[in-house]
Amino acid sequence: MLLDRFRVQDKIALVTGGGKGLGRAIALGLAEAGAHIVVAARTLEDVQAVAEEARALGREALAVRADVTKRQDLEALRDAAFERFGHVDILVNNAGGAPHIPIFRTSEEAFEHALRFNVTQAFLLSRLIAPKMVERGEGNILNISSSLGRIVGRGFVAYGTAKAALEHMTRLMANELAPKVRVNALSCGAIETEALGKFLANESVRKGLVDRTPLRTVGSPEDVAAAALFLCSPASRYITGRVLPVDGGIVTSNTPFDIPDL
Repeated sequence: MLLDRFRVQDKIALVTGGGKGLGRAIALGLAEAGAHIVVAARTLEDVQAVAEEARALGREALAVRADVTKRQDLEALRDAAFERFGHVDILVNNAGGAPHIPIFRTSEEAFEHALRFNVTQAFLLSRLIAPKMVERGEGNILNISSSLGRIVGRGFVAYGTAKAALEHMTRLMANELAPKVRVNALSCGAIETEALGKFLANESVRKGLVDRTPLRTVGSPEDVAAAALFLCSPASRYITGRVLPVDGGIVTSNTPFDIPDL
């Protein structure tokens, strides 16, 4: 049946930033669809809780503490995943982010950290995991990006630049790793995670964002998880090097964080 193509039964999925928000939803979505999971984040208690939820679904799960900006942590994460499961079928580079800062307050260090946190670490972990995928003849890499990688918003010069780089890296990696490994990305709009929820608690901010979104709603982590499952499953077997928007249809920024003219 066609629905069977959305199963990832007994595949091994590694999700970074897997303790909360999008990473948690993606990891548990893959577990619901049959995958055993490795979840990594800086706070071990968070990923341990997600691992317990996955085990309650009947899956095997491994929680690993890792700071993805540190190469030694990425190497240790790879080693832990391979030691437990032997390989990784699905890699979700979800960890990332950068603060909302006006351009003249964005330091060189902040700009370079945004690149490392959103792009370099995703490249390094993919480089560590992908050789065994190629050796096995199949694999899937999914990079989690942002709508700010293609549209403009004030205060996002570091974050938006990093996500734009992540999206083109996705295309380049897909071309080089084909046909054995597929590489795609999700471009996420306003998703009501714990972080964004703090701002959306202000009703005027929420209304402004919703009014500037064609679908007139805020996305949920489960919306992203469903799209991630599609791109990580055989349902998307003929798709690689693509960036799928999950953003309510926006073509201009709907950010509620307005910065006045200089």
